Amino acid sequence: MGKIILRLDRVMADRKMSLNELSERVGVTNVNLSKMKTGKISAIRFSTLEAICEALNCQPGDILEYDSNAVGEEEN
Repeated sequence: MGKIILRLDRVMADRKMSLNELSERVGVTNVNLSKMKTGKISAIRFSTLEAICEALNCQPGDILEYDSNAVGEEEN
């Protein structure tokens, strides 16, 4: 099975937006945004995704990518 890859770091860099600035605009803690940037999350609320897209002026597909060749983390 493939894996969803988060490209939040790339979109933030393109927009020259810091983690702190995005955190303030979206209303999500730096810690949670940092986990999103590094792909250390297993779910994201649509309301959070909408707020991130609004703040970064992007589409969900700019942040989320499906890689059918990547191996997802094993469930314990």
